[in-house]
Amino acid sequence: MSSSQPSPNRPRIERLWQRDLPARLLPAWVGLAAAAGFYRFGVGARQLYWRMMKQRAPVMTVSVGNLTVGGTGKTPFTLFLARRLQRHGLRVGIVSRGYGRTRSRVPSELVADGGRLTISPEEAGDEPAMMARSFAGPIAVAHRRINGIERLLRLGPLDVVILDDAFQHLRLDRDVDLLLVSNERGFGNGWMLPAGPMRESIRAVGRADVIIVMNSDTGASTIRPSEMKTMTARNILHASVRPHALLKIENGVWHETPLGLDGRRVLAVSGLADPNAFYAMLRDLDADLVGVFEFPDHHAYTNADWQAIVNAMRDTDLVVTTEKDLVKLERFPFPRDSLYALRLEVTMDAADARALDELILGRMSTAEAAADA
Repeated sequence: MSSSQPSPNRPRIERLWQRDLPARLLPAWVGLAAAAGFYRFGVGARQLYWRMMKQRAPVMTVSVGNLTVGGTGKTPFTLFLARRLQRHGLRVGIVSRGYGRTRSRVPSELVADGGRLTISPEEAGDEPAMMARSFAGPIAVAHRRINGIERLLRLGPLDVVILDDAFQHLRLDRDVDLLLVSNERGFGNGWMLPAGPMRESIRAVGRADVIIVMNSDTGASTIRPSEMKTMTARNILHASVRPHALLKIENGVWHETPLGLDGRRVLAVSGLADPNAFYAMLRDLDADLVGVFEFPDHHAYTNADWQAIVNAMRDTDLVVTTEKDLVKLERFPFPRDSLYALRLEVTMDAADARALDELILGRMSTAEAAADA
């Protein structure tokens, strides 16, 4: 089956980020290592500036983020946390940068309120649009998260705002910082971009209130003992992200259906930074993965992409994509009952979930007591 690659450089870059670097790639890595030094300097200067200039929001804020590029389950975890806090009776909103969205002249956009998408996926960004499909609270996008928070508060009072992918957004002072680490992906070779996958040094774990190790059951842990030692200086909890259901579209509405992929011939379509975990999940569900189409992360699908996918469907039973890709693919006229998305869910054991609740609710109580004093 033909495969569309995100870019000709992606596999090479990812090999450069691996622990065991092939000798033939060493010359290329040397140049990237020099660039990583400049990147580290820039990150440090930016952090110093925003520590002095950061703002506080007029509402409790919880940041969900990571240290590496590529998926660690931030968006599924953001949804998991938002729903969990709602079950505690809290009024919850979500703010995202909306990476990959079309540029807007306004400082913030309301993506959804009450589960109703108010702007297009292109204007919102695929991940905020995806969250709007399964979260009933208000969602906003903004480059400066404080603008997004202010946009939500104009709708009415909130008890807490969750910031999706905001660990590096130091211009906003947060009440709780949650740092997600993929157990299977770890920290790669430990180098900062572009020589490695790190957005900032592993020493940044010191800013986290809690580190949440995310497991997907798709491979062994790649976290080094030295990295684990650094992480254990903070409180560590564990969560798992696993397939929950398939999504299908009926009259423009998403419906969950059982995970019935046993032996079915599947064409996988995705626009992810690293689709390997997605493929592994499909294989674990006993799907016969007969072909893949890989597109860049946050890809905007075109008519040509749709036609290529439809042409490749002739020897398959169905197309399976991700939720964030489905928000952009659902506008195309696929044959009936042929396009599905894999819905993921995050789970935590009772003790870890209780510890997370106690941290966030405890900080909220402390803030309220200080405000009343």
